[in-house]
Amino acid sequence: MIIGQLISLGTAFFWTFTAIGFEGAGKRVGSLSVNIIRLVLGMILLTLTVLITTGSFFPVGVGQYGWNMLLISGLVGLMIGDLFLFQAFVDLGARLSLLIYCSVPIMTSVLGYFIFDEIFDYITILGIAITLSAISVVILSRRTKSKKFEKHILKGIIFATIGAIAQSVGLVLSKLGMGETLGAFEATQIRVIAGLFGFILYITLRKKWKEIFSAVKDKVAMKYILVGSIFGPFLGVASSLLAMRYANIGVTTTIAQLNVILIIPFSVLIFKDKVNKIEIIASIFAFIGVALLFI
Repeated sequence: MIIGQLISLGTAFFWTFTAIGFEGAGKRVGSLSVNIIRLVLGMILLTLTVLITTGSFFPVGVGQYGWNMLLISGLVGLMIGDLFLFQAFVDLGARLSLLIYCSVPIMTSVLGYFIFDEIFDYITILGIAITLSAISVVILSRRTKSKKFEKHILKGIIFATIGAIAQSVGLVLSKLGMGETLGAFEATQIRVIAGLFGFILYITLRKKWKEIFSAVKDKVAMKYILVGSIFGPFLGVASSLLAMRYANIGVTTTIAQLNVILIIPFSVLIFKDKVNKIEIIASIFAFIGVALLFI
């Protein structure tokens, strides 16, 4: 019964390493380059995995409905969702953008109720509420280096909200397309195909290929992106889809949000960030909330 929760916990760890890798790369080559390169590397890893496990380069035995749902899911979640989130980072700041992104488990829970008839007991609802509240406190307690008020705050809020909605819809469509038999890596490969196509089209229209090719030449950035790609589009996305097969979508997305908490010790060790008492206390409450989701 707790298989889905355990996989979601693993997903949270994967997202943590992904964030570290992409943060290091993003500071050197920018978020757009990171986005498309991570999907290219993820596609290579996923294709090799699918080839080894099924003997085919692409998923076989997937119906038209499955392909459609997963392709739309990849375009909405992996391309549109991330594109708006990263732009929100610029206009609103990472702290408030991530706070708005905490609404994803709530959105997926509502969608899961109406689409999959997923019902939560009182302990689960309490666990989700405690976890998301604690994570929100951690995000709000972080000190930003710049005290400058964001000029495009309304635009940033709108973009972060669109990103959160896209992420939620993408996850729900993934669960619909994956069904009960399709493997997690195969489903992820289909999603990445759509996300990659979306970014190729976007970069072509924006005439940004020179920027992308320049990023590929940055060996340090590529090492960061490779690490992020292994734990993100490859392991992270696949494990999140697998978790949804065994547990309610609202529960899995809530536990996956723990990467905001798990990244704290790594930020201290790698980026020399300082942690305040509020973050420590809120982190403890976050784990208490997650513990309730295992009951």
